[in-house]
Amino acid sequence: MNRNALLAFHAYSAYNGCMQYTIRNVPGMLDEALRRVARERGKSLNEVAIEALARGAGITGERCQRRDLGDIAGTWRNDPNFDRALAAQDTIDEEIWR
Repeated sequence: MNRNALLAFHAYSAYNGCMQYTIRNVPGMLDEALRRVARERGKSLNEVAIEALARGAGITGERCQRRDLGDIAGTWRNDPNFDRALAAQDTIDEEIWR
């Protein structure tokens, strides 16, 4: 491999091995949360952001506890009092809406 090809190969490997992103328009609340977590954990903002991205992409290997409500599905019981209370919320107070 000639010198230029070797240099190009190393440049390519370094570029892809340490990909850099620029993320714009980060909402203020997200920025505050990431910075707070970084302070609390003694990590850099970059480390915390990468961890959050990995979790969001589902590639951390961690299992997130999720709730599918399967334990309560099909347990509904008819309740006339509940039905009346719900119907009362659907009435329009003509005095207010004049």
